Amino acid sequence: MNSATPLDDMLELDSLLSPEDIELRQTVRRFGEQRLRPFIAEWFETGQVPVRELAADFGKLGLLGMHLKGYGCGGSTATAYGLVCQELEAVDSGLRSLVSVQGSLAMFAIHRWGSEEQRNQWLPAMAAGEAIGCFGLTEPDFGSNPGGMRTTAKRDGSDWVLRGSKMWITNGSVADVAVVWARTDEGVAGFLVPAGTPGFSATDMTHKLSLRASVTSELHLDDVRLPADAKLPEARGLSGPLSCLSEARFGIVFGSVGAARDCLQTALDYVGTREVFDKPLAGYQLTQAKIADMAVELGKAQLLALHLGRLKDEGKIKPEQVSLGKLNNVREAIQIARQCRTLLGANGITLEYPVIRHANNLESVLTYEGTSEVHQLVIGEALTGVSAFR
Repeated sequence: MNSATPLDDMLELDSLLSPEDIELRQTVRRFGEQRLRPFIAEWFETGQVPVRELAADFGKLGLLGMHLKGYGCGGSTATAYGLVCQELEAVDSGLRSLVSVQGSLAMFAIHRWGSEEQRNQWLPAMAAGEAIGCFGLTEPDFGSNPGGMRTTAKRDGSDWVLRGSKMWITNGSVADVAVVWARTDEGVAGFLVPAGTPGFSATDMTHKLSLRASVTSELHLDDVRLPADAKLPEARGLSGPLSCLSEARFGIVFGSVGAARDCLQTALDYVGTREVFDKPLAGYQLTQAKIADMAVELGKAQLLALHLGRLKDEGKIKPEQVSLGKLNNVREAIQIARQCRTLLGANGITLEYPVIRHANNLESVLTYEGTSEVHQLVIGEALTGVSAFR
């Protein structure tokens, strides 16, 4: 019997990475195996995750806002950040979401659109994991169409008064600061709302069957009065929040690959030892056909992620390219998770194995940061020159 090729070696992808990238990836992978994986099934089952402890750990590793420059951030390449997302999501999508929302949504918004005072006030503590941020854009009736938001910010003297609500907000109830987007007379604007501000509250959303190892909240803004300097001065219109979403989507391009890889590796280990009709399940043609097809799609997704990482590092990436990566990689990841579930049989629905957990999580990843349908329309508009959103 021939020796098996390790899944990581199938396309020799390490030849496309720098030694520094490989070292970082291995560091985060070891951290995941030692600090996260032993507890993730319990966190998922109970719906309880120690966000503050994990944020401090991620901060010590330099993962929070790692692709931003200055203010305590590492200034890493986009590709390195993507590889980190891949390793975190190989453990659980909720853990990657914690890092992604902190760095690519909340911190990026402050870094890109905030004042120097706002950057100095929040970013060093957020990079260290000492302060947690959330990103308030989605509303109960407005997800794919953020331009329809009902949350408002009205001037009252030199202050701003915010009214409205936000929904499906990761880290909302544990955040020290919320980046809240609201409609003003001049257009959409962003505001920094510290926890404890009168009129501002957050409640956890329960009964989730996906992303259970992640805090998801609803934000309530009841006549929240903020000083003038709470407004993000450089953000004007929807381009502000949409630029943040593009950053987060990029992380998902890599992250979803991690979830798919973990499912396929689990299935490979399982079929090698599970005996059916007196021989290993791996020895059946149908099993090998499934594994081969999944390995092909996983390899293509990995190559696509790396290519987009290089484009982003060169400053050449376009929003439609990020949409292409998110659409393809999440769609293929969820198919791989479902197919791996079939190889594990009844064991595939238990938390003894990670496959059903990944499959459930990927249902959320398929929807957030732009549904598949939204990304299809972004790509379609880029190719035809005609918008089909309305």
